[in-house]
Amino acid sequence: MILTVTPNPALDVTYTVPHFRPHTSHRVTGIAAQAGGKGVNVARVLTALGRPARCVLPLGGPTGEAVRTELAAAGLDHAAVPVAGDTRRTVAVVDTADATMFNEPGPALAPAEWDALLAETERHLPQAAVLVLSGSLPPGAPADGYAQLVTLGRGFDVPVVLDADGPALLAALPARPTAVKPNAAELTAATGLPDPHDAARTLLRRGAESVLASLGPDGLLAVDAHGAWRCAPPAAVTGNPTGAGDSAVAALAAGLSGNAGWSAILPDAVALSAATVLHPRAGHFDDDAYHRLRHSLTAARLGAASPSGW
Repeated sequence: MILTVTPNPALDVTYTVPHFRPHTSHRVTGIAAQAGGKGVNVARVLTALGRPARCVLPLGGPTGEAVRTELAAAGLDHAAVPVAGDTRRTVAVVDTADATMFNEPGPALAPAEWDALLAETERHLPQAAVLVLSGSLPPGAPADGYAQLVTLGRGFDVPVVLDADGPALLAALPARPTAVKPNAAELTAATGLPDPHDAARTLLRRGAESVLASLGPDGLLAVDAHGAWRCAPPAAVTGNPTGAGDSAVAALAAGLSGNAGWSAILPDAVALSAATVLHPRAGHFDDDAYHRLRHSLTAARLGAASPSGW
């Protein structure tokens, strides 16, 4: 089972419009609402792939109840930590070319509520093959919140994948996450370096054991102590990029659970990410496109590698 922790979940609302333009009115042609947050998206993708996954997340208020109801309706295994504040919402406005996001900050967690989230995570770790930590930290969470969760996972000898940015990412690196997954902009923001390979090496020196960097239409770059690997789709994919990074994390976690190397993980992650862009909602993917791309992609090794690929 792959365990995902989403400290700042949301009810994701998606509006579909023919063409989005700021400063004007729009006629919405489609509305969807589902449980969201990056870790929930990861678990949703894994479940669709037939891989057992369980979500741990704090939920509160009427919006939290709506999230809980949708998780159950979707058949997503979850363990909710009750909190006093109302769970946040996000709104994605999607047209044929891209998506525009509006993200609420989320409710503040009291210290006891954060401790309860840690305790709930620890309760499920003995059954976990991989621990995935995803998304923003909510108001009230400690600055080293992800470091605490990484340490918890590593204490159970469970590989830990961290998908966070900014201070939350930097504070977690000394705890030595197995893999971190920033995008190109997050890499530059964390290191001040414009080159993704140089920036990834900096994160390794600061404590990450490996880095999987999202480079948008240029695919993915993986860097660890043994070398670097690249994989990209054959052509740019247009649609809703929301959730593409979460699908890459799902592929990474699935690969880690099976001790796969980058040569297997990268094509799977690129194919799954691209197939997610083709679907209007995060946490879902175009199954035909995924399988077609998966069989056409290979990873290019850019540096010396260990026999295992790691």
